[in-house]
Amino acid sequence: MLPDFELCCSKFKQFGFTLTAEQYEKFDLYAEFLCEYNKNVNLTAITEPHDILIKHFIDSVIALKSVDVPKNSAIIDVGTGAGFPSIPIKIMRNDINLTLLDSLAKRITFLEKLCGKLDIEANFIHGRAEDIGRLAGYREKFDFSCARAVANLSVLSEYCVPFVNVGGIFIAMKGPNEEIESSENAIKLLGGEISKISDYDLGGDRRRIISIKKISRTSTKYPRNSSQIKKKSL
Repeated sequence: MLPDFELCCSKFKQFGFTLTAEQYEKFDLYAEFLCEYNKNVNLTAITEPHDILIKHFIDSVIALKSVDVPKNSAIIDVGTGAGFPSIPIKIMRNDINLTLLDSLAKRITFLEKLCGKLDIEANFIHGRAEDIGRLAGYREKFDFSCARAVANLSVLSEYCVPFVNVGGIFIAMKGPNEEIESSENAIKLLGGEISKISDYDLGGDRRRIISIKKISRTSTKYPRNSSQIKKKSL
């Protein structure tokens, strides 16, 4: 499914990664299963092997170059969809304790089957971030939260920051034109601050990773319910 091992190794190397044969096999199986499953459940518009390699897999793991992730860190991927960015990260860093959250049951079913095929351990949560983020078992229980989503940074932060413990980081993977200044007040209200902005080029496409460090506990007022979030961002 993917380009051959040597080509994939060279592409990963361009971004500072060493790809093992075992990791390649998992990525290859991931791509094959994703495309097959995508025929019945809408998971991705990207189905060409080279595009999957660059725009899904490498674009996911590149977060590891922007943020220092200590061994055995607990990560929750909020609105994970087809498993991006966290499953590629888990393939590269099997020590990570991974939780996958998505609001659509069909996607959770796909993720459970995928992780079974890849021999990856993960926790699966079917629910909305604004609801799960209020539960004691998940609120401020993770070293990192991450999301690769189209929602603006204010909205995305309200979904994701409540999951992170104080001292942890929310990793927001965004496009190059993300409006950051307008989100600073929301991030502050949620107990965070922008600690790093990393811009990079992905095969001619500009990308941006925004790291938001949790510096104080999130007020119990947040996250608000979905209708309030949709009506007005913080």
